[in-house]
Amino acid sequence: MALLLLAGCSSTPPVSRPAQSSVSRPVDRSVSTIQVPSEDRQEVVLYALSLLDVNYQFGGANPEAGLDCSGLVYFIYKNALGVKLPHNAAEIARLSRPVDRQSLQAGDLVFFNTLGRPYSHVGVYIGDNKFVHAPSSKGHIKVESLNSPWFAARFEGGRTLMATN
Repeated sequence: MALLLLAGCSSTPPVSRPAQSSVSRPVDRSVSTIQVPSEDRQEVVLYALSLLDVNYQFGGANPEAGLDCSGLVYFIYKNALGVKLPHNAAEIARLSRPVDRQSLQAGDLVFFNTLGRPYSHVGVYIGDNKFVHAPSSKGHIKVESLNSPWFAARFEGGRTLMATN
């Protein structure tokens, strides 16, 4: 049942609406232009934490309608850094670089195999072995521990979009 609940993580959303943002960064930055690690990482974490308790929605790409896991990452990076990512966990993994678990920094991404295929679920690492994610239908965005038995058994690895790590 848990696998079905996380199925939305690798879905492609219907037409997504542009999100409102108070961040004055340009909207169409490339992944390769994320250059100021400490400032960019802080923005990513603050955006992630601001979305706690938003409802899960399969294919969701904005907080008003709800977010799935890749929609959460898409929304955070678009609004915090002006970086447009795909709305698909495996595609986000493909665009990012591997990071050892011991080297994870706030703002990096953590990936899980929840559907019997690699990189089927994604969350935003916030430090102290914790991450923010959109876990399942009938759920809401929350903080979890990488050390929890369920997530530890499904951990695929950490990845980063930041210029330096």
